[in-house]
Amino acid sequence: MSEVISIANQKGGVGKTTTAVNLAASLAERGKKVLLLDIDPQSNATTSLGFNRNDYEYNIYHVLIGSKKLSEVILKSQIKKLDLVPSNIGLVGIEKEFYNSRKKNRELILKEKIKEIKKVYDYIIIDSPPALGPITINALSASDSVIIPIQCEFFALEGLAQLLNTVSLLKKTINPKLKIKGFLPTMYSKQNNLSKQVLADLSYHFKDKLFHIRKGKECIVVPRNVKIAESPSFGKPVTQYAASSKGSLAYRDLATVIVRG
Repeated sequence: MSEVISIANQKGGVGKTTTAVNLAASLAERGKKVLLLDIDPQSNATTSLGFNRNDYEYNIYHVLIGSKKLSEVILKSQIKKLDLVPSNIGLVGIEKEFYNSRKKNRELILKEKIKEIKKVYDYIIIDSPPALGPITINALSASDSVIIPIQCEFFALEGLAQLLNTVSLLKKTINPKLKIKGFLPTMYSKQNNLSKQVLADLSYHFKDKLFHIRKGKECIVVPRNVKIAESPSFGKPVTQYAASSKGSLAYRDLATVIVRG
């Protein structure tokens, strides 16, 4: 059975796209057939896999407005078993389309589009924008679960209640199977007391929703790592750019936990 996982947090700069790209790549490395679906107008997940806007004519915008099928915009990445649905800055216009539309169930448009290709993939990873607008609502409505990256910095938990309330509301209304797969601490530094405090707060409030490679071991954290920051400029996930780096190992551990279920 295919699993659709959204990577979401309405706060920007938390490692959301980094998590989407590297989790997708790590799952593909394990032999899983993976689709990375970029629905962020900034299209950072698209460029992180080495694509630029001249490499494709159509993107997720054309799918959401109904002029293209999802299968018609899928690109093959350089990583075996990893495909991409690209995004583009033009996607910012979709919110106006949604708000002006009189269509019923506009929150379920992406879910309907995914049905066409869902059986082809083991995992569909959705990189959502840093906002709780119609695009993110569509992503969550189409997903089986959501992973929430949280940076280990000041204001880390700010706004989290709003996201959790949105997930709860969607679960009660249009997507009863939606669940929080877990919280992923990012940008962690052992030398930083604030990082340690944020991780302690997360462990206190969400102990059962952190990822553990083995029972009794510390939870998986993505460290603040220069290789992670460098890899997008080379058009590669950190798992390909610096395979032995601490950041790469963290995302491989995360993939292990996801596959284990």
